[in-house]
Amino acid sequence: MEGAIKQCAIQEMKTSDKIPTGKLNRAGKILKTGLKVGKNYATHYGAKLLQVDVDKDDLDEKNAADIMDSLLELKGSGLKVAQMLSMEKSFLPKAYVDQFSLAQFSVPALSVPLVKKTFRQYLGKNPEDLFDEFDYEASFAASIGQVHQATLDGQRLAVKIQYPGVAESISSDLAMLKPMASKLLRLEMDDAEKYFQEVEHKLLEETDYELELESSQKIAAACAIDESYIFPKYYQSLSSKRIITMDWVDGVHLPAYAASDIDQQQRDFVGQKIWDLFMYQIHELKFVHADPHPGNLLVTPEGKICMLDFGCMKKIPEEFFAPFMALTAPNSLDDAVALEGYLYELDMLLEEDGPDEKAFYFEQYYEVLSLFLRPYQNDNWDFSDKSFFDEITETGERIAKQTLLSKYKMNRGSEHFIYINRTFFGLYQLMHMLGAKISVQYPR
Repeated sequence: MEGAIKQCAIQEMKTSDKIPTGKLNRAGKILKTGLKVGKNYATHYGAKLLQVDVDKDDLDEKNAADIMDSLLELKGSGLKVAQMLSMEKSFLPKAYVDQFSLAQFSVPALSVPLVKKTFRQYLGKNPEDLFDEFDYEASFAASIGQVHQATLDGQRLAVKIQYPGVAESISSDLAMLKPMASKLLRLEMDDAEKYFQEVEHKLLEETDYELELESSQKIAAACAIDESYIFPKYYQSLSSKRIITMDWVDGVHLPAYAASDIDQQQRDFVGQKIWDLFMYQIHELKFVHADPHPGNLLVTPEGKICMLDFGCMKKIPEEFFAPFMALTAPNSLDDAVALEGYLYELDMLLEEDGPDEKAFYFEQYYEVLSLFLRPYQNDNWDFSDKSFFDEITETGERIAKQTLLSKYKMNRGSEHFIYINRTFFGLYQLMHMLGAKISVQYPR
């Protein structure tokens, strides 16, 4: 794990000596950023009034950079939302996707004094009093916490430390970020609350490391069905609400593995194993790892798949699972009456829709589903096909614009789509990164 993590870590990693933790301090930072964005807009449209040639892409780049600078300083929920939004390539301008993608890896780590302070607060001692060795230089820093290497009694360990104030500021941060997120995602504020509550609930769970430890043990036990999978052992006595300690697993993160000199058979094997692991959790457990970005999966020297970070786990209620998975059945789109029923069950069509509105959205959903579910209509699917992903992006952008310009209610879909879509979109991207040809059917 060391080599791959170091590749993902920040070059000449910067450190944070102080993170704004008070509600007023964080609100002030967000307000200051809002004023910067407002100034950028004023400058842009002022230039247009003066008939100066200006580029909308330049405006997006300035705004995205200003927002990201603020989120990198604040860390926590805003940075996590940016990470999620970076996957929405079909809905966000490219400048925002590029900047928000930094939330995956390029996050300044905590300074040594802050690391020590966090340990004393939650475990009562400094790291060197708990471990035989502890590396104060973080191996990896992300949106909510950072990972350090340590050893105890000859065992190499990974120690994840949560940034100060993150959990306590989630609700207030999201309240302040709602208008910005609503504008970026084209949500109507008056009835978007269920989506924000879903995100807030999941973020609060992600910051509860005691819950993460419990989830990791549950998944490790339930998924011990195949020797191709391994999971790190967690140490409760060296963990707390904000610090979690587990075995250090040697291996290569997926981006480095995909870029290495491996043959197609190995790409297909690893891709199929990763896909099957997620499908087992979805279909059998109704409890799935809902954060499938490349940093959460390793391929060990023995060729085994290691799943990491069980903070973001999604429980799938049966009333959502049944119609959602029915859409993935072969020829599911051939029966218009059945399809319409599934769309109503999933809140994609609404009872109050008039005939024209219903027809407008049915046509849009049919087009999107016909494209996205194409792998399900085949025995095997080659995810290395770039044209498939280009088509998804183009279709998403076009339909998003059509919806924006329409006169109809835009907030649609069950709140459960947020993390289930994230899981499937993430898996599609992982398979594309690997260039894998696999079967998406479950069971096969």
